[in-house]
Amino acid sequence: MFTSPGPLIFQLGPFSLRWYGLLIALAVLIGLLLATRLGQARGIDPVLIADLLPLLVLAAVLGARLYYVLLEWRQYQLNWLEALAIWRGGIAIHGALIGGTVAVIAYCRWRKLAFWNLLDVLVPSVALGQAIGRWGNFFNSEAFGLPTDLPWKLYIPTLNRPAPFLDQQYFHPTFLYESLWNLGVVALLLILFRAGAKGRIKLPAGALSCVYLVSYSLGRLWIEGLRTDPLCLFSSPPFCEGGLRMAQLMSLLLIVLGSVGLWLIYGQHRPLPDPGGAPPQPWNPS
Repeated sequence: MFTSPGPLIFQLGPFSLRWYGLLIALAVLIGLLLATRLGQARGIDPVLIADLLPLLVLAAVLGARLYYVLLEWRQYQLNWLEALAIWRGGIAIHGALIGGTVAVIAYCRWRKLAFWNLLDVLVPSVALGQAIGRWGNFFNSEAFGLPTDLPWKLYIPTLNRPAPFLDQQYFHPTFLYESLWNLGVVALLLILFRAGAKGRIKLPAGALSCVYLVSYSLGRLWIEGLRTDPLCLFSSPPFCEGGLRMAQLMSLLLIVLGSVGLWLIYGQHRPLPDPGGAPPQPWNPS
């Protein structure tokens, strides 16, 4: 059984250190080290990745918050200034992916870099950051699943339970499911990257990014079905009756996009169009 010790590590007067913030900082640091090492294997200057990092983090956070606020506008329409209070929670990973992608495109256009080549060395760090960041949900007692009595059940305090489940104590630890799934995605991406670097498989620019889109989204698709706090389109949580779970809709879209990308690369032997403006580099599949 899992029980959160609470969101705070310590508090000294007005200053407080929260587990979520510490985990995000840790994820950024480890992600930078990993992306730098992978970038060197592809001939990307480590300085370019270090310069991108602040822009990438800022765009991801803004995208995550904007995405959440737009889909939960009913919470903010009477007091829209609350939408700026990001420290009170409310971000979405798909918004972070959108914001981060826009930042990478802009950076590639500015520095004249090949978009897919750069993105391929970033996606393992993104998946690893997601695996680490999900533990922030554990400490905040949020993003949990439906009630369960499984041995690995998660205890949720009464104040954090949705109204339909006030009489329930234990829930699916969906944070753990997604964290473990993302670690598997990291392992898959690194294995493929290493095999491509050693010439054991053909791994053209963009292939690794497409694998990430498909593999991450397959996990999020089924895990989201257990969540009691989904972002809903045309409906309300916890079940989104009569509407759609946005994370599942986005996951299906990303699976399609990633699959189409892999089909173009390996089925049609065509390079992916580069949104950063760099000319595509053809490759020989033989």
